[in-house]
Amino acid sequence: MFLQQLKVTGFKNISAAQLDFSQRLNCFVGLNGLGKTNCLDAIHYLCLCKSHRGLPDRNLVKHGQDFFRLEALFLDEERASKVVAKFATGSRKEFERNGAAVERLADYVGLYPVVMIAPDDVSLVQEGSEERRRFLDTTLSQISSNYLQQLIQYNNLLRQRNALLKTFAEERRFDAALLSVYDHQMEAPAAVLYQQRREFLARFSPMLSELYALISGQRESAFIGYDTDAPLDGATMVHLLESHREKDRALQRTTVGPHRDDLNMQLSDLQVKKYASQGQIKSYLLAMRLAQYEILRQEKGVSPLLLLDDIFDKLDAERVQQLIGLIIERDFGQIFITDAQKPRMEAVLAAFPGDHQVFDVTFGLE
Repeated sequence: MFLQQLKVTGFKNISAAQLDFSQRLNCFVGLNGLGKTNCLDAIHYLCLCKSHRGLPDRNLVKHGQDFFRLEALFLDEERASKVVAKFATGSRKEFERNGAAVERLADYVGLYPVVMIAPDDVSLVQEGSEERRRFLDTTLSQISSNYLQQLIQYNNLLRQRNALLKTFAEERRFDAALLSVYDHQMEAPAAVLYQQRREFLARFSPMLSELYALISGQRESAFIGYDTDAPLDGATMVHLLESHREKDRALQRTTVGPHRDDLNMQLSDLQVKKYASQGQIKSYLLAMRLAQYEILRQEKGVSPLLLLDDIFDKLDAERVQQLIGLIIERDFGQIFITDAQKPRMEAVLAAFPGDHQVFDVTFGLE
C-alpha cells in the first residue's frame, strides 16, 4: 500500500496544494512554521480521521475559511482507492471512499495504517497517563475494529456513570441499584480492552527492547510494562467497581477501570521520566514508534505509512546515522520525512538507495 497523491484545501495554513508522491521516500524541506508538519497531519487525518495532535476539527480549518477538504489516492496491489475527508464549520466531519459515504468511522480506521513520529511524542514521557493510553488505543484501533467499537462503548458508559455520580452528589441521594446497571454494562467492553492491551504489550516490549538497542548502540536496555488494575483470579469488573463504590461516590467519578491504565517506561530499571537524558528519551520514543510500526505491519499484512516529523532534532550525529541506517536496512514502506536543515536531508538522500521525492516548502506550500 502507498499514497500516490494528496490534495489539500483549506487545511491549517494550506490554501490549496496537490502533491504526487514517491512510493519510497518523500522529503519536505523548509524553515519551521511554513507547513511541513501540516502536510503530514493531513495524511494522518485521512488515515485515522483525526489530527495527530488531537485538535478539534474546527481548529484545523485555515484562518478566514469555513471548511477544509482532503483527498487521497491510495494504491494497494494495483487497486486504486480514492478517499475524501470533508469538514465545514458547524457540521460533522464526513468521509467518502470510492464515492460512497463512510457510515461508521470505526469500520474505516485501520484500512490505511499509519505511524507518525513527531516532537510532541515527548508528551508520552512527560505528561499523564492519558497520553500513553492514547498510544495504546491508536495502535489497537488500527489492528481491531472490535477494539475500537468496545473502546467507544466503554467511554460512553464511563461518561454516563460519572454523570450519575455527580447527580447523586448534587441531589444528596444515592441509588446503588441504578449505579450497578452501569457496572454490569461496562464489564464486557472493559474485558476486551484489558485483554487486548495485555496481549499487545507482551509482544510490544521485546520489539521495543530490540529497536532501542539498535538506535542507541546497545548503551542501555529498554523495557515497557503494563500498569493496570485489571481483575485477576476470577474477579470481575463488577467486583472491582463495587469494591471502590464508596470512593467513587466521594470523588464523584469512576476511580478504577481501563481508563486508568498506564505504561511503565524504563531504561536499565530506571524510570525514563525521572532519569533519562533528552537523547535517551528521543531514542526510547523512536523505538516505541518503530515497534508500533512493526506490529501494525505484521497484523495488517501491509507496510503502514511512516511519517517522520523533525526526528533528527536533539539526536547526536552518531544516533542520527544509526537511525538512518535502521530506516534503510529494515525496508520500511513509504516514508515521509520533514526537516528544517537541507544539508541533513541531503545526507539522508545520499544514503538512501531507492526512489525519492523532495518538496521545498514555502508558506502553506504556496
